[in-house]
Formats: sequence, structure tokens, C-alpha cells
Amino acid sequence: MSDEHSGSDSGDKSWLEKIGQLFSGEPRNRNDLLDVVAVASENEVIDEDARSIMEGAIQVSDMQARDIMIPRAQMVVIKEESSLEEIMPLITRSAHSRYPVVGESTDDVLGILLAKDLLPQILNNDHSDFKITSLLRPTVVVPESKRLNVLLREFRENRNHMAIVIDEYGGVAGLVTIEDVLEEIVGEIEDETDAKVDRYIRKISDDDYFIKALTPIDDFNDYFKTDFSDEEFDTIGGLVMQALGHMPSRNELAVIDRFEFKVINADQRKIHSLRMRPLDD
Repeated sequence: MSDEHSGSDSGDKSWLEKIGQLFSGEPRNRNDLLDVVAVASENEVIDEDARSIMEGAIQVSDMQARDIMIPRAQMVVIKEESSLEEIMPLITRSAHSRYPVVGESTDDVLGILLAKDLLPQILNNDHSDFKITSLLRPTVVVPESKRLNVLLREFRENRNHMAIVIDEYGGVAGLVTIEDVLEEIVGEIEDETDAKVDRYIRKISDDDYFIKALTPIDDFNDYFKTDFSDEEFDTIGGLVMQALGHMPSRNELAVIDRFEFKVINADQRKIHSLRMRPLDD
């Protein structure tokens, strides 16, 4: 009985020592905090879901809006002069809840349209006086370098769900939503309207792609016309880890066949997201 109690105390002491070190006056960093979370999970103080969320929350402080934004070329926007009859098919096809409304170009964002705000207009049989500008919400603008933890806090405090991302010249680089940020913390948020591949692979430009580490190798092969084997690993994240031979850190590079992968987000157990560029043959 005494021995069991002693063994339990020993385990508790190890955990408490980690906590004590974390909150002591000694130098602290992100890795120290990740170590504490890992020990808590190993000692069943927290479960695996809690561990993943905590690790994700820690990692986003090192990520920027440019890392996860929907690039300009893939933004679904509505033209200011569009009629209600022109807008409705676009909303039906894309199935988003918010849309940037633009003037002469994508750089001229006038505001954000919430799809639900169109309902009274739809119910009104007379659309002759429809003006989309009267329905717009203010645009939130953030730089590409905006830290995701800061952005999430601002989303929450200001009750916003979408921000337009601008580049160093003031042009629109893309957009980011609160869902994009939350997915970096809690993992993929399934949406019945999301296309399967679109959830995993996002084209930023012809030579730049954002790829979820959980992307099935079969999906990657279908998208890029490759023939990577899935006998040892099911996902691209596993393939990259095998190529590196260790648990990678942020910004580490791996070249596999004719592709260069850059680690964007990873914790002590797995890779979360990658940037990929095809290499010249």
C-alpha cells in the first residue's frame, strides 16, 4: 500500500517538477511548454484531443496569415454592379457564408456581404431597387505577416469572421477566415459543402501550394499526376517525415522526387501543414 502511494507520488512529482520549471524564473520557450503538454498527456492528466488542441494553440503563435490564407486567385468575389439574379447562382455554387464585394478590381474591396442578408431581398418580388452596397459590412484588413494568435483574438473581440489579407504594396493577396485559423488548432473542420481535395490542397500559384499533412497520398497522386506509394504511409505528412528521417521543425525542407516540401506547422508528434513547390524537370 505504501509502495503504491510512493509510486504515485513519484509520478506526480515528475509532473509537478515540469510545471514548476515552466513557471519559474528560468528562461522559457515554446519547446518547454510543448514538453509540459507532452508529459501531461503521457501521465493521463489530459487526453489526446486536449493535447492536440493545446499543441495547435501553441503553434499558431508562430504562424502568419500568409501561411493559411486563401490566395487572391481563388477568392470568390461579387462585383458591385451585380444584380440579385446574377449573385444567387454564384452563392449557390460556392456555398460560402461571406463574400468580398469589389469595385473595378479585386484590390478595390468595398465591404463584406453576408449571404443571409440577401434573404429579405429574395423575398421581395421587386428587385428593381436592389443595391448591394446597402448590405455591406465593414472590411477587416490585415497584413500578410499578421500572427494567427493575434488575428484569432481580434476575430473574437470584434466578432468578425473574415479578413482581407494585403501584401506589402497594399494590394489584395488573399483572405483568411476564423475557420481557417481554428483548423490549425483543432484540426480539419468538416463541411458538407467542401470538395474533398479542396480541403487538403490549396493552389496559391502555379509553383506554390498549401497542403494539409493529412492529405491522403492517393489524393496527392490524383491531383499532381504522381505515383507515390502508400504502402508504408497513408498521408503526405508521413511521406515527408520519412524523407527527413526525424520529426521536423518549422521551415525545414524536404525534396521528394520533383517536389520541394516546406514544413509550415508541426509539433512534437506530427506535421500539420506544408507548402509545396514543383521543381523543374
